[in-house]
Amino acid sequence: MLTDQLRKKIEDDVKNNKVVIYMKGTAASPMCGFSGRAVQILQSYGVALKDHDVLSDDQLRQGIKEFTNWPTIPQVFINGEFVGGADIIAEMHENGELAELLK
Repeated sequence: MLTDQLRKKIEDDVKNNKVVIYMKGTAASPMCGFSGRAVQILQSYGVALKDHDVLSDDQLRQGIKEFTNWPTIPQVFINGEFVGGADIIAEMHENGELAELLK
């Protein structure tokens, strides 16, 4: 459930970090293929990445879905904006849009 406190925490986090990923597991140890794929693509650009493991926090897992109105994990934010999940990140990587966003 997305409480006011959790909403503020997410808003502050995405505002104060260039790239944030809400994922299953951590960047060092992804716990699903989609999360791993998204992290691998993002790390290929050498940018600092703030990760959050939704498997360790059920409130965050549900809250982030409500925050973005997006049903799946991972969820990637770049420059304070919600970008999407693994498939969208991969598509943007392939067509060059991701490189532009991460400059």
